[in-house]
Amino acid sequence: MKLAVVGVWVSAIAVSLAGPELLVAQQGASKIAYVNTQAILKQTPGYVKAESTFTKELEGYRVEVQKLQATLDSAASDFDQQSVMLSPTQRAAKRKDLQAQQQKLEQRTQELQQRAATRERELLDPIQSKVNSVIEGIRAAGNYAIIFDVSSPNNGIVTADKGIDLTQRVVQQLKAGS
Repeated sequence: MKLAVVGVWVSAIAVSLAGPELLVAQQGASKIAYVNTQAILKQTPGYVKAESTFTKELEGYRVEVQKLQATLDSAASDFDQQSVMLSPTQRAAKRKDLQAQQQKLEQRTQELQQRAATRERELLDPIQSKVNSVIEGIRAAGNYAIIFDVSSPNNGIVTADKGIDLTQRVVQQLKAGS
């Protein structure tokens, strides 16, 4: 048992020293492919409707924040114009009111951002789960060792053979399944 563990460590060290070429040679016929999940999502049934719904709701949140900001800006402008005529006590009270308004705006903006993030997950998680399930099914059926997502930022893939791109295959299965 100990020898197997040491053997695994030696293999891992050899791979880290020799690079990925050794890993491919050791695994033999392991297959690697890639997909573009952003392209898949855009073509997945239900995605356009979910994105449209989310965009409309997000616009409502933006309008609400803009109205609150406009009210705050107007109150600040009024304060600037009237501050010369106010007593120090009145000025302090107005400043306190403006700060309270600013806090309410920031709090409401944060609430709306959290609501938007929750709503986005509600709309997109089922679709992404379905996409991931199809990708996993293709990976298992095709005996792929790894499937990379080229749409992820900083994925490290500079270029790849279009022959190992499974994006359209995933899209076809998603469309056939709905």
